[in-house]
Amino acid sequence: MPTIAVIGTFDTKGEEHAFVAELIRQRGHNALLIDVGLLDPPKCRPDITREQVAAAAGLNLATLVARKDRGAAVAAMAQAAPVLVAKLAAEGRIDGIISLGGGGGTAIGTAAMRALPVGFPKLMVSTLASGNTAQYVGVKDIVMFPSIVDVAGLNRFSRQIFTRAAGAICGMVEARPQSAPDKPIIVASMFGNTTACVEHARKLLEAAGYEVLVFHATGTGGRTMESLIETGLVAGVLDITTTEWADELVGGVLSAGPTRLEAAARHGVPAIVTPGCLDMVNFLGPETVPAKFQGRNFYAHNPQVTLMRTSPDECAQLGKILAEKLNRSTAPVTVLLPLRAISVISAPGQKFHDPAADAALFTALKSHLRRDIPVLELDCAINDPSFATACAQTLLKNIATAKQP
Repeated sequence: MPTIAVIGTFDTKGEEHAFVAELIRQRGHNALLIDVGLLDPPKCRPDITREQVAAAAGLNLATLVARKDRGAAVAAMAQAAPVLVAKLAAEGRIDGIISLGGGGGTAIGTAAMRALPVGFPKLMVSTLASGNTAQYVGVKDIVMFPSIVDVAGLNRFSRQIFTRAAGAICGMVEARPQSAPDKPIIVASMFGNTTACVEHARKLLEAAGYEVLVFHATGTGGRTMESLIETGLVAGVLDITTTEWADELVGGVLSAGPTRLEAAARHGVPAIVTPGCLDMVNFLGPETVPAKFQGRNFYAHNPQVTLMRTSPDECAQLGKILAEKLNRSTAPVTVLLPLRAISVISAPGQKFHDPAADAALFTALKSHLRRDIPVLELDCAINDPSFATACAQTLLKNIATAKQP
């Protein structure tokens, strides 16, 4: 019988968590109640006490309670809960996790969930679920479930929400994916403007016996891909869409952070890298574009996304950054340059066609790149089948080279 962890601050949300636990039991599952409250006594009986949670991370509960500092309490439990929950999952004692909370409870609950592997059922009922949840979800598959009303007692609205949430986590636990034959994994980065390239390359790599996981280069996608590379489960990296670095450098909304492009280099994973979509910086609606960019070249991708063309100076900086990241590589890596277009809209006749900017990008990348890292320059656009084929074949060659003693 599966066991679902019900974790929360039982000093303030004990009644609500007990309600969800009972709904889980009614569905035929076990509920393991975990208390991460600190300031007041729990309002329902936990299976794992706050003392046990704190001890999992070597924290002194008495000292934390004596401080009567709510911020410190939240921070402490956000440190301890992940340790405990990860141990429970590793031991096979829990099969899913659910939590209910406001700001503090969401911080603790999602911290615990981020310690669990992708695919492990995780659901957070939160007052913050309708806003920007990136800091809570991170690179994990946490379902953020809006609480609608505050998590403050049981009423006609909260009962309905909590009941649906309990049903959702039970359904997630019950839905066990079919196992598939294990194949070596290749990860790939893709944008709408590089879809044709990645899809063509993916088919070639799958025909060669690999499973290809494609990540959308939207900041979170790049961070998730990098985190998967770090696990040691990845055989190769098809990094066709490095656009997130344009947002990181210029200040767009889809940055993957300053460590993007480091995981494969640091962990010795064979790769190919192209400057896909480094011609664009992403903003939201036109009104969100900072005033300092007035007069730049813009393209309305849709009503919610505004793209800005990178300048020659920005492209030169991007080329240097990519080279510096790739220079750390210990496994075979190859740079492929599509000389006619690095995205759909940078091709001749398109809105972002800018030969001077592309030349600045290519020149800087080549001039700063380690001399033993090959650069293949192809007279085609990034989405031409010939370029995609070259990417796939070169990656397969790099993987084969890495396997040689």
